[in-house]
Amino acid sequence: MISLRSMKFAVMLAASVLLTGCGINTIPTQQERARAQWAEVQTQYQRRADLVPNLVATVQGYAQQERTVLKEVVEARASATQVKLDASTLTNPAALERYQAAQDRLSGVLGRLLAVTENYPDLKSNANFLALQSQLEGTENRIAIARRDYNDSVRIYNTSLRTFPTLLWAKTVYSVEKPMALFTANEAAQSAPKVEFDITPSAAPAAPGAAPPAAPPSR
Repeated sequence: MISLRSMKFAVMLAASVLLTGCGINTIPTQQERARAQWAEVQTQYQRRADLVPNLVATVQGYAQQERTVLKEVVEARASATQVKLDASTLTNPAALERYQAAQDRLSGVLGRLLAVTENYPDLKSNANFLALQSQLEGTENRIAIARRDYNDSVRIYNTSLRTFPTLLWAKTVYSVEKPMALFTANEAAQSAPKVEFDITPSAAPAAPGAAPPAAPPSR
């Protein structure tokens, strides 16, 4: 005969299989995946922040007159590292917006700094600067990938809170869970590039086959 203990175990096992199959674990699994992707975003931003002091020091050694942009880089880095956002507050869009704004500001001033360095051939040929520039460019690429992967994971998680059958668990077992915020494109990325041409007015070219202008009368 089957013991009562064995029957209870069989019931619990069957219930576990049924619950797993109906998606009760989907929401927490997707939530943890999105949080892991967020940790990767933070890692890449921190990697960039760690490169900035050496970059500023190197540029300063060759271009001390660029004090304004160097100061802006230092201030933007300080702001970017002070704005904190942990996994527990990823459901707050305003908090993520502040974090993103601080990071985008640092991106902007770093771009200006690298543009300024084009005016200093000695700096551009400095091995330390070239290495830092390469590391910075690589980190910017990794940031873009990390943000993309985070957004993809968040979209999947947010969708599970609104679609059947996981919607049933979202309304009951996981009723306290909220959608996570997404990174959005910054204003520069949403605007078409501004193209300007500095055209100096000049005499229109003569049409093909036209006679050359008459010489001024001699006196």
